[in-house]
Amino acid sequence: MQNEEGQHMDLYIPRKCSATNRLITSKDHASVQINIGHLDESGVYTGQLSTFALCGFVRAQGDADSALDRLWNKKKA
Repeated sequence: MQNEEGQHMDLYIPRKCSATNRLITSKDHASVQINIGHLDESGVYTGQLSTFALCGFVRAQGDADSALDRLWNKKKA
């Protein structure tokens, strides 16, 4: 919900898992959000970043590493 000034007024805005597209609930305490910084050709941080959210289900299955690798390769292409 937004007010007249365009500011978000909700107390909780749910996120979605980047790997499975599942809703990350407020009770999912195993979920993580990872920010990956972008580098230029010389290896210097450019100030940009990519954000990925992984739900607890993906992490419990042991697929978080492969899911993050797949998401990053899709983002680069």
